[in-house]
Amino acid sequence: MPELPEVETIRRELEPLVCGKTFAPPILHMPSTIEYPEPEDFSGLLAGNTIVNLGRRGKYLLFNLDRGILAVHLRMTGNLVYTASGLPPGERFLRVSLPFAGGSALHYSDMRRFGRLWLVSGPDELEEKVLKRIGPDILEEVDLDKFVALLGKRQRSRLKALLLDQGFAAGMGNIYTDECLFRCGLHPRRQVSSLSRKEAEELYRSVKSVLADGIEHGGTTFRDYRNASGALGDFQSRLAVYGRLGETCPCGTPIEKTREAGRGTYFCPRCQK
Repeated sequence: MPELPEVETIRRELEPLVCGKTFAPPILHMPSTIEYPEPEDFSGLLAGNTIVNLGRRGKYLLFNLDRGILAVHLRMTGNLVYTASGLPPGERFLRVSLPFAGGSALHYSDMRRFGRLWLVSGPDELEEKVLKRIGPDILEEVDLDKFVALLGKRQRSRLKALLLDQGFAAGMGNIYTDECLFRCGLHPRRQVSSLSRKEAEELYRSVKSVLADGIEHGGTTFRDYRNASGALGDFQSRLAVYGRLGETCPCGTPIEKTREAGRGTYFCPRCQK
């Protein structure tokens, strides 16, 4: 599933390509991809809208328009690719095409069909229809003091489950949570109430560093994720624990896998006691 670094990579790549462009009528290859409003209303309202800038909240990509906001969530296998003309080569799972006046276009593809698009009138409707249960963006909206305060409200939570909870703070997913906990030497089943202030600060710094590194290297591609030009991410070559069951940690201990918060979880039993 694309996490914050993948969505931010797409945002940064798309912004100079699409800002100032005006949407032509969209092509809904699979109308059920449109979550709100009804697909026929979506098509009529989007056409003629011009992109002002691109934002992001957690894993949601936000196109701020001159009349409203287009929100996109890629879910597990979604990709959003820009083309100057025509369709992306070899694309088998195209769900929505969003052409611009002039011939260029955005194309949303999704093998598993879980991703969704919304078109809302403004920030209030965005919160009501899209982001109602989503916490603050963990990269852009959470400083150290706020992070510690948020932890204080979730003392009984376990770390892995808490970081995956998008209502706590938005953006972290399975890959970056495992890497973050390894970097700060915390076991995924540690309870928040057991953390010292120093450990909470280390956790915060690890969250920020692993997300920044993921963005720097264009995100993580194991199978489905592609950036806005269709290229692969590179952070998978730098993963310390995720997906490395049985391989050796730098400390010499084999990496183990367990299940936490319903997700496969990788850790070093020596470095993360």
